[in-house]
Amino acid sequence: MCGIAGFTHLKKGADPDRIWEITRSLIHRGPDQQGVWQSIDASLGAVRLKIMDLERGDQPMASDDGDTVLVFNGELYNHLELRRDLEQAGHRFHSRCDTETVLHAFLEWDIAAFRRFRGMFAAAFWTQSKKRLVLVRDHMGIKPLYFARRRENVYFGSELKAILLHPEIDRTIDLAGLADYLSLNYVPGPRTLVEGVEKLPPGTWMEWRGGAVNKGEYWRLELVPNPGMSLGSAKDELDGLLRSAVHEQLASDVPLGVWSSGGLDSSTILHYASEKASGRLKTFSVSFQGRSFDESRYFREVAQAYGTDHYEFDLNPDTDLIRAIEDIPYYSDEPSADAGALPVWFLSQMCRRHVTVAVSGDGADELFGGYKTYLADRYSQRLRRLPPGVLRFGERTARMLPVSDEKIGLDYKINRLLQGSLLDPMEAHFFWNGTFSRGQLGELRNGWDVPNDRICAGRHGRAITGLNRFLWMDQQCYLPDDILTKVDRMSMAHSLEVRPPFLDHRIVEFAARLPEDLKIRGGRLKFVLRELMKDRLPRSVVRRGKEGFDIPTHHWFRTILRPLLLDTLNQDSVQESGILSWPTVDAVIHAHLDRRANLGYHLWGLVVLFLWMKHWGITAPSRAEEHQALPVVLPTSA
Repeated sequence: MCGIAGFTHLKKGADPDRIWEITRSLIHRGPDQQGVWQSIDASLGAVRLKIMDLERGDQPMASDDGDTVLVFNGELYNHLELRRDLEQAGHRFHSRCDTETVLHAFLEWDIAAFRRFRGMFAAAFWTQSKKRLVLVRDHMGIKPLYFARRRENVYFGSELKAILLHPEIDRTIDLAGLADYLSLNYVPGPRTLVEGVEKLPPGTWMEWRGGAVNKGEYWRLELVPNPGMSLGSAKDELDGLLRSAVHEQLASDVPLGVWSSGGLDSSTILHYASEKASGRLKTFSVSFQGRSFDESRYFREVAQAYGTDHYEFDLNPDTDLIRAIEDIPYYSDEPSADAGALPVWFLSQMCRRHVTVAVSGDGADELFGGYKTYLADRYSQRLRRLPPGVLRFGERTARMLPVSDEKIGLDYKINRLLQGSLLDPMEAHFFWNGTFSRGQLGELRNGWDVPNDRICAGRHGRAITGLNRFLWMDQQCYLPDDILTKVDRMSMAHSLEVRPPFLDHRIVEFAARLPEDLKIRGGRLKFVLRELMKDRLPRSVVRRGKEGFDIPTHHWFRTILRPLLLDTLNQDSVQESGILSWPTVDAVIHAHLDRRANLGYHLWGLVVLFLWMKHWGITAPSRAEEHQALPVVLPTSA
């Protein structure tokens, strides 16, 4: 696992210290080795967290003739298979690391090599004789890769800070990205929150040659269900795929553990890992002692069943929450309003004291239908049969329910369901996990506006209906730009590599072929996975519902985080930002503090946003009220 960065500098020289400054900014991603490579036309840097072949494999890595240079972030799980093919083609290797396999594969097959890769990766290849740069990102976007273009040059990096440190890059907020962030809690790619900076989409490569850019896809997700697939055949195929993926991803020359929530997904990974492990596995969990959503009963039962060396961290008000929240903007780069970042921060911090690599259950919910929002999509379909006036009356009545301090209380669920049922089904799906509605966003914006275009419009080649349209959207947007971004930044902040076996692209393709009733049957979420594991895992784990991995945001903003809230979102800071209306922000704060509504998730996003802007010196466009942004990715609620 590593961090990578680089830039071209045609028609002008480059300060030789700049690439070192940028590389050092990523040292948390690779504390074991740092290096740079420079020519008259380009500069590349890499930091390395040593996982395989600890003695060799330093980066940047050059070909034997010195003409092609690679910086690589991630793991290639099938690199030994590819190495055998390459050796037969005449290639000779000097190390056991997968980085060298990636370099030789590119030399042999060029961009066609990417279709052969199985793993999580982001890479950059520079060929000096051709003045050619090629960037690539893995199938599902597990590993990040940002880039920006200024005139004929291109700048790239594993994190946004690797681009922000260039003086050529203006630190101006992208208002269309901001609209996405305020409604969705994250910014769907390729957009970011900084004008002119993009994310390379998953499954995509980009070629830069002499200032000209060409892009293409080497892999594309298509959901094409096979109606003839039976439950038995699906279970057999999934069993084989999971065993292969998990066993491959246990390869490591450093200590490895398993993240365990006591839920179905992480327990499934632990089950298959236990088949391969030669000794006692280490498991890591976060508890919330005394809270209704505490999962310690379940993950302790799983740890006992598999005889693991178990470690847990209790996240409570006595934890140094403020320091962590103030550190997160540096490491997260681009803010995420997902409050689950905080427990992942502490989980990663604890985990790194014992291991360097962890495997997780991320991705199963988006592949197999594990979120309660998919049930909300069904319930709202029935509610839309009622006259709109009846729904609006119900929504107004629901506002009078007592406001609870639960993480996601009944009052919050009912209000959100009724509000979403007044929306278009696709709008509603994103509204369930979002925050500010379209109407609220209009009041919140300080005079600027963006068009209302649909998220990921036109990316899928086939018409998708039913459950699969929501799954596909989550796999394209929510998974890479919220879940995987959160895990990557919080884990790498502590120099920890996290591998998600469910996102092996063979499993993703299998899930795309599943009939919908093998994903959700009746009210049973992730039906095929539960059926596969029902006689293997403890019954309590298989039968329990999904809890969700975040904090009691509503309650904490009324108590221990109240000072942070009021210090961060004050009249001076909001008005000086130029992007939001202070009267609206003030109204949101007091509606929450006065217990007239549960708006903790809304406020979390605003606090993280303002901490990030302050840390990185991000400013609004010079005249935001006249700024016509690019089309917004998602229309929010009415």
